[in-house]
Amino acid sequence: MLANPGAAITAALVFGLLVGSFLNVVILRLPARLEWQWKQDALELLGQTAYEPAPPGVVVESSHCPKCGHKLAPWENLPLVSFLLLRGRCRACKTPISWQYPLVELMTGLLFAACVWRFGATNEAFMALVFTGVLIAAAGVDLRTTWLPDQLTLPLLWIGLLVSTITMYVDPVSAIFGAAAGYLSLWLVYQGFKLATGKEGMGFGDFKLLAALGAWCGLKAILSILLISSLVGAIIGSIFLLVRGKDRSTQLPFGPYLAIAGWIVFVSHVDLLDLYVRWTLRH
Repeated sequence: MLANPGAAITAALVFGLLVGSFLNVVILRLPARLEWQWKQDALELLGQTAYEPAPPGVVVESSHCPKCGHKLAPWENLPLVSFLLLRGRCRACKTPISWQYPLVELMTGLLFAACVWRFGATNEAFMALVFTGVLIAAAGVDLRTTWLPDQLTLPLLWIGLLVSTITMYVDPVSAIFGAAAGYLSLWLVYQGFKLATGKEGMGFGDFKLLAALGAWCGLKAILSILLISSLVGAIIGSIFLLVRGKDRSTQLPFGPYLAIAGWIVFVSHVDLLDLYVRWTLRH
């Protein structure tokens, strides 16, 4: 693969499709599993023993139709292919299959291929795949539930800090200050908005996600990530509100926009402040 970049990119695409299938499981099952665990912990704290049946686990339980419980055969689990063969419906009950499945699979495959195209068949590319996969899972969970689990954001933060110790993408100082600046910047916005309106404008998961992005991309990237995420959020959010007929008071998750911006900055190393300074010097 080192001698044939095309083969490496193709392998990354196929691998991404397979990983995307697993990420769909994480997006759908992790929130339910965490909520169930919280309820059990609360019951134990209250001295009660009325436990609910556990929802399917993320790894152990096999895939099945959420409507009728039909267990999927191996050929029904093929990324993208099974969706096309089944014509977007469950083989047993004919319930339409959510478009989330093929979209997440295709997105993961394309982004994995882009990472290998950007970094080559290297250790940097492998860690970029880890970074990308966690971002997709976190963004998917946030879109469905409007919250970002610590089980995704905190490992991403710590992995980013550990990777910085060998200066794979940024040096340790930039990673540490990037993580701190990422968290504090949104925390200050949150506190200011709460003081001004008495409402909570975003969740703590957004702070942690931006801290993780700061650890991977460095201190200088925070401003670019905030600007790009705000722009993307304004565009996509406005379209969503218009299509759904909602007003501006509707709460929208900010995590997916942070993930989009963070991935763009991570792969491209774009520095909007530097670009602006250069533009002003030329004019």
